[in-house]
Amino acid sequence: MLLDVEQSQLVLVDYQARLMPAMVDSTAVIANAVRLARMAAVLQVPAFVTVQNPSKLGATVDALGEAVADANARILSKMHFSAVEEGLTEELRPPLRPTQGNARSLPKHLQKAPADSQRASIVIAGCEAHVCLLQTALDLLEDEFDVWVVTDACSSRTERNRDAAFDRLAGAGVELVTTEMVAFEWMRSAEHPRFREIQSLIK
Repeated sequence: MLLDVEQSQLVLVDYQARLMPAMVDSTAVIANAVRLARMAAVLQVPAFVTVQNPSKLGATVDALGEAVADANARILSKMHFSAVEEGLTEELRPPLRPTQGNARSLPKHLQKAPADSQRASIVIAGCEAHVCLLQTALDLLEDEFDVWVVTDACSSRTERNRDAAFDRLAGAGVELVTTEMVAFEWMRSAEHPRFREIQSLIK
């Protein structure tokens, strides 16, 4: 199964000023988060950014701020480690549109269908991989989204914790991808009208 740009939404988790200096490979991780945000802006993929306890951990790092703004990303402040506990699912999947007649008469799959059913693939990356990223991704999976974790845009304070998160996510059914995988799957062809622009972001 390949990512479909028309079915995708991007979630960037907790790239914050007082957190990132402690992350493994933080410079490369932030650079890939910037690429993801810029690709979302170019390809009109809805984007969301979370910030954990911002009074303690600070705002999103400056290096990512401009790209997030260009993507018109919605910001979600949170105290729970999982952003789903703070309303992320409702942001990604608006309430069902009113239906005519008795809703009980509808087939179950129609009762549960999201209003924006074309955006059920969540491309997610962030920190720390074994805490906020993992808990958010697993909760999204539980909420019946297809979840794609961008491994080279994720980190933790130790490689052991980061890698343990990836192992657990893969075992749960999350797709593990890289920034370049996302780019080329969103475009699908060298004839894509924004190919050169996206290619320039990942070179």
